[in-house]
Amino acid sequence: MIELVIQQRRRDLGAFEVGRVLPFAKRRMVGPYIFFDRMGPKVLEPGLPREADVRPHPHIGLSTITYLFDGEIMHRDSVGSEQPVRPGEVNWMTSGRGITHSERFERLRREGGPLDGVQLWAALPDEREEMEPGFWHYGSEMLPVFDGDGIVGRLIAGRLAGVESPVKVDSPQFYVHWQLRAGARASLPPEYSERAVYVVSGEVEVAGQRMEPGSMAVLVAGKAATVVALGDAVVMALGGEPVGPRYIDWNFVSSSKERIEQARADWAAGRMKLPDLDNGEFIPLPPRIGKLVEPEPMS
Repeated sequence: MIELVIQQRRRDLGAFEVGRVLPFAKRRMVGPYIFFDRMGPKVLEPGLPREADVRPHPHIGLSTITYLFDGEIMHRDSVGSEQPVRPGEVNWMTSGRGITHSERFERLRREGGPLDGVQLWAALPDEREEMEPGFWHYGSEMLPVFDGDGIVGRLIAGRLAGVESPVKVDSPQFYVHWQLRAGARASLPPEYSERAVYVVSGEVEVAGQRMEPGSMAVLVAGKAATVVALGDAVVMALGGEPVGPRYIDWNFVSSSKERIEQARADWAAGRMKLPDLDNGEFIPLPPRIGKLVEPEPMS
């Protein structure tokens, strides 16, 4: 029932840690999802150093999905958006042919408080890789909610078990947030060829195997899977249909190596527009060491 278990790899960013799950050497993607980072959890003191902010940087060929359990992040981008993201809300940014954005911790810097959340990248299908960039924000009240039998769930994106989120997606996929009371059982139907479950907190059994926080179970295709909460727990389930192999280099995703080379050259030459409301600085193009540059945490 479980094809692979991936343990997050923790990276200390100074103010807090990030746990990288995808991409992984033995499993680059789950459905269209090519990047999965857990931010925190961490309680931050007021006066957070400005170096903790994610300065303006570029993307191509993907959508970023930011979802928080605690805290607040201010998003600004090159299509003119300025939007704080708060717990239970969805910031969905599609880069297409190219976008730049920043993520700053302005409220946490002023007030302090907890920070905890997940950021995903969904690779765009071939025919939409060069689409116009865009940004969409969805309040928590806009998302479908499941409530019953010890489970409170929110369908963040896509379609699952006949329920559809209003969040715009570009290929068949799903992404769900489940809060489980001790003893609750959540069923994940086999309607997508690739699926995974990530444990945010608490302990669960996935398809009969015990899973701890920070671990992701990649499921075999074609069979329903059951998540059983051994105590109160929070899990994220995600997946969809593959979009095909993708190259990933720094913050760029593409089906074409040549397109990634062009994006690197464009950023290095200053040909990509900076966010309208945050254009005073940017992250320089990192040098390649070996074949590629790993994605930045919280990008």
